[in-house]
Amino acid sequence: MQRPGKGKTPRRHGPKKASNTEKDPVGVYCRIRPLGGEDEECCVEMISSSTIQLHAPDGLKANRNGEYKETQYSFKKVFGINTTQMELFEDVARPLVEDLIHCKNGLLFTYGVTGSGKTFTMTGSPGEGGLLPRSLDMLFNSIGPFQAKRFVFKPDDKNGMEIQGQVDALLERQKRDSQPLVPKTPSSRQKTDPEFADMISSEEACKSDSVDEDCCYSVFVSYIEVYNNYIYDLLEDAPFDPIRPKPPQSKILREDQNHNMYVAGCTEVEVKSTEEAFEVFWKGQKKRRIANTQLNRESSRSHSVFTVKLAQAPLDADGDHILQDKNQVNVSQLCLVDLAGSERTSRTRAEGSRLREAGNINQSLMTLRTCMEVLRENQMCGTNRMVPYRDSKVTHLFKNYFDGEGKVRMIVCVNPKADDYDETMLVMRFAEMTQEVEVARPVDRPICGLAAGRRHRNQAFKDELSRRLEDRGGPSNAVDDPALLNMIIESLPAVPPCELVDPADDQTLQRLIEVLERRHRMRQMMTEQVNKTANTLSSKLQQLDGQLNAKETILHEQRSKMGEKEKVITNQRTEIERLEKKSKTLEYKIDILQKTTEMYEQDKRSLQQELETREQRLHRELSEKRRMEQRMQGMVTDTKHKWEKECERRVNAKQLEMQNKLWVKDEKLKQLKAIVTESSSSSCPTEHSDKPDRPSRERDRILGNVFKTRGGGQAVQFTDIETLKQQCPSALSRKRRSGSGEGPAQIEDIENRVSS
Repeated sequence: MQRPGKGKTPRRHGPKKASNTEKDPVGVYCRIRPLGGEDEECCVEMISSSTIQLHAPDGLKANRNGEYKETQYSFKKVFGINTTQMELFEDVARPLVEDLIHCKNGLLFTYGVTGSGKTFTMTGSPGEGGLLPRSLDMLFNSIGPFQAKRFVFKPDDKNGMEIQGQVDALLERQKRDSQPLVPKTPSSRQKTDPEFADMISSEEACKSDSVDEDCCYSVFVSYIEVYNNYIYDLLEDAPFDPIRPKPPQSKILREDQNHNMYVAGCTEVEVKSTEEAFEVFWKGQKKRRIANTQLNRESSRSHSVFTVKLAQAPLDADGDHILQDKNQVNVSQLCLVDLAGSERTSRTRAEGSRLREAGNINQSLMTLRTCMEVLRENQMCGTNRMVPYRDSKVTHLFKNYFDGEGKVRMIVCVNPKADDYDETMLVMRFAEMTQEVEVARPVDRPICGLAAGRRHRNQAFKDELSRRLEDRGGPSNAVDDPALLNMIIESLPAVPPCELVDPADDQTLQRLIEVLERRHRMRQMMTEQVNKTANTLSSKLQQLDGQLNAKETILHEQRSKMGEKEKVITNQRTEIERLEKKSKTLEYKIDILQKTTEMYEQDKRSLQQELETREQRLHRELSEKRRMEQRMQGMVTDTKHKWEKECERRVNAKQLEMQNKLWVKDEKLKQLKAIVTESSSSSCPTEHSDKPDRPSRERDRILGNVFKTRGGGQAVQFTDIETLKQQCPSALSRKRRSGSGEGPAQIEDIENRVSS
């Protein structure tokens, strides 16, 4: 029997959605930021409220004819350079907040090139609040009167919510307040941050009119960043060790029981007002990684995700307490994502860590584009290709939204300057493709089976009860109070029996008269005592009235003084608010300067390290150059000695060759002279004169270059060969004598041969 092989754990499939689910396309909007200067060239033009046109900048030819190519792109809506933050919020973010209140999820992210205005669109600035603070303001303006107390809703660390009773919530609040070392949630009773107060004016505040009043709500916020494809919690309060500081720990993604992705161990802070939520956001914003690049002074080097989670549960049948049923808790969330901008390293001139950051940013954005392409292909062509969500933490975290867990909205931010033309073209193509992706429409939440209007009826009952208690607790007369009247009657003497059985009975009537007289005297005494007490009380009241008038006069004087003091206090408060606002602005600038200083210091360290590396490399090159120079000098010296020897050898060889030639000529001339002499003195020939010493035979044979061999000997390379023929002078003379009349002719022939 064959043993089955070890297989992989089967993938847990999510709940199947109905095939007839209605789908909506991804809402893609476009926002154009103003140019930095009037002299800059613009390459983007707004044609209509839904169309823009791109012009190729000067010097860039776009087609074969050499003309500039113009391309148009359509969006759900285009916002020009004069669009306010409020107009953008009303069209894009307000419907998502409405869905959040109605238990539907939402995803809103900004996309674009570095320096195109994504962070300003999402966060804003003092006086021009962005989408995030306006969404928080609308949410709390809508659910403010219906919020539950703190710790009634409690996260279960598995992307769900639990409900605690009033007693448990109270104990947890007391426990939280008794721990001074634990960072407490910001209180909504604190004074409004002047910087945030300037972001959204009271005229721009908005709220939803379709809030279910029979539910209790609680808001939780979290803030994370995806840096180099690692997830970090920006709200985590890790203990700081100045001696051995620890880097922040990355978080992992997990899947809950509803197959939704969430960040495990992420900090979720319960907030009760817009100011609290924005304070938490600002706390995390200070930890976010930004850097100074060639294109943007404060460039986001990470993708930030601010999540607003709304938990709501219905009230019980009496409308007084929250229904203690976990299955009735509905949790919805709105994710506000500020994506880092795509950039080219050739323009930013990034090096080192900046280059690595840019590579990871571009890789994650490329994964997002790939996922959109696969989704569009599956929907349009009917294929079933696997979407590569897991290739990036950003796409893996939001894969549920693209699978139909909420609405998806994207704002494409565009910088119209000509330098960003190539990157803007890529962004436009991605936006055009994203609009063709459809996302399943989220289903409505189940309706609670309890009757509507429970909170209103309970409040009306409490108001009526308090009114009646106030009525009963007011002043009352003794006659109108039956209990007091019965007590007074019982204190009087009892009336004896008044039955008369005999007409002559005088005792019964006498006893009755005596009792009535006693009761009458007691009544008079009580009346006199009451009158006396009333007179005393009246005199005391008059005395108290006089004192009260005097005190009122003093109080009036004190109030006038207090009014003057309040004016002074108001002026001082105004000055304090102004100084606080200025302090906040200075703190913000200080934070920016500190970050800029840190970036410059980091750049300085990297440059110093690079300088040291180059200096070391230069030293190595100099030492190598010196060694090379020494080696070359040695080679030159050796070559010089070699050529000197070679020249000396060749000079010697040439001298020897010339000596041989001279000797040969001398010898020929001597022979010619001897022949001439012999012919002239034919009768008495003279004896031969002594011959000069001929050079050694070895030298006669050397007609070439002499050089040393490897074995230590010598070798000759011949350059010329000469053959010499000699004859005996006696035979030559006999020959000359034998021929008559041939002496001069023979001499001439010999001279010709010698000369040849």
